[in-house]
Amino acid sequence: MLDRAVIDALFPADLPEPGHWEERYPARQLPEGALVTRFGPSPTGFVHIGGIYTATIDQDVARRSGGRYLVRVEDTDQSREVEGAAEQFERGFRYFHLVADEDTQRGGDYGPYQQSARERIYLSYVRELLRESKAYLDFATKDELAAITQRQQATKLPTGYYGSWAIWRDADPADVQAKLDAGAPYVVRFRAPDDTGARARFTDAIRGPLEAEANRNDVVILKSSDQSPRLPTYHFAHAVDDHLMRVNLVIRGDEWISSVPVHQQLFDALGFEPITYAHIAPLMKQEGGSKRKLSKRKDPEASVDFYIEAGYPTEAVLYYLRGLANGRLAELPLEQALTEPINLAECGVAGPLVDLVKLDDISADHIATLSGAAILDAVRTWAERFDKELLAVLDAEPELALRALAVERDGAENPRKDLKKWSEFRAVYGFFFPQLHAAVTGADDERIAALGVDPAVVQAVARDFAEGYQQLEDGGEWFDQIRAVAAKHGFARNAKEFKKDPGAFPGSIREASQIIRIALSGSTRSPDLHAISQALGRDEVLARIAALTK
Repeated sequence: MLDRAVIDALFPADLPEPGHWEERYPARQLPEGALVTRFGPSPTGFVHIGGIYTATIDQDVARRSGGRYLVRVEDTDQSREVEGAAEQFERGFRYFHLVADEDTQRGGDYGPYQQSARERIYLSYVRELLRESKAYLDFATKDELAAITQRQQATKLPTGYYGSWAIWRDADPADVQAKLDAGAPYVVRFRAPDDTGARARFTDAIRGPLEAEANRNDVVILKSSDQSPRLPTYHFAHAVDDHLMRVNLVIRGDEWISSVPVHQQLFDALGFEPITYAHIAPLMKQEGGSKRKLSKRKDPEASVDFYIEAGYPTEAVLYYLRGLANGRLAELPLEQALTEPINLAECGVAGPLVDLVKLDDISADHIATLSGAAILDAVRTWAERFDKELLAVLDAEPELALRALAVERDGAENPRKDLKKWSEFRAVYGFFFPQLHAAVTGADDERIAALGVDPAVVQAVARDFAEGYQQLEDGGEWFDQIRAVAAKHGFARNAKEFKKDPGAFPGSIREASQIIRIALSGSTRSPDLHAISQALGRDEVLARIAALTK
């Protein structure tokens, strides 16, 4: 065992004792049963939609219990940090209304909320473990570690740094001192308990009683001494931080279940009260006949920015995620589901499927319930970042935008549901705006030509329709203008009549109305023609029809 003076010399002379930090971060004064949860994003990558899913559950269970929800940036692996990741965290949390009670932005009594700023805290506890011989200095080189792994594999033994394979676990203090005197870099390893035959048992808040083989490895708890800042590994940092921040419920992905045994050992060695874990199943994707985890590398929809850039309404995505967490919430109306509690006991152990078709349907249903003013405001907010041209048009034509949004929505028993996300506004409603409308180029425009009507007839229909056009309020009377022009130019009264003798007619009333529809909307599929005409106004209707006479 190393002499205490040797151990203490490895650390700053003014480093506080663990008791200092225990006093600095006392037990929280919260109601009985209050839950303190945390979400720990790492800037080594962008937030996965699964992170938003987890954070949604974190926030909900904490707030409803009268507890606290905090966000702690876990940036101990600074060599792998991705530029812009921290900004994406804040962007995603803000978009999905996941404002923490405590984080790097808002602060709090238990900060700093960034692990790289907590170096002195970790060092105090590492030093204490070394003093108690619950940890040791390890000078093994990369080559030595690789050789150990190779020999273990050759003899079909479990790989790792443990027992007799841990070459510095019981080293002579004189050998350790010699290495220190030579300035050799070292890591600090946790001295795993010797009772490696024991089983680790715990009760998961979602899965119930679980057990696994106890950890046998002497895991690294403090990284190499030749690095600065001197930061711990995730295992150690989370144990210290969760204890001092007084977290009592950790909700995390089920890939961490295998780490519970080492976390139990660390909590015990540090003298901390164990905390409750809830391991949630990962979000999945259907691929052919099988399912796999939703992947940031393979699946665009795994990224939080995918939903922001597409312009999915926040409420629709949150409703969908809450339904994945607790199936009963998916059966409730959106507004009710967003106020109902998420129950950990109702979270499944099989990963729920992310289905964008289902999300599109949910989003379309939600948007159909919004007022035109609410939709316009949301589209403007989205366009401020992603479509400056559209923003300029909406700012120039707000009344036209509201008239367009009212078509087949205001007062309709079954309002239109063709807008699923804000990025689709241009495609769905763009034709209403002269600045965005792709006007026909004449009677031979390919969209008109696809109807199979002679260009000369198209021009004649357009001229006559425009010559007698009236901006009538009654939809039936308005459409009679198309019927009259169609009859004048020999169009069949209906498709059945046209089908009987196609050579006798230039087309049916359908083709005649589609000539007008394409001129007004640019497509053969659009809302009610009369409603479009009312939104556009007489002058714009006539200007668009005139384009057919060229």
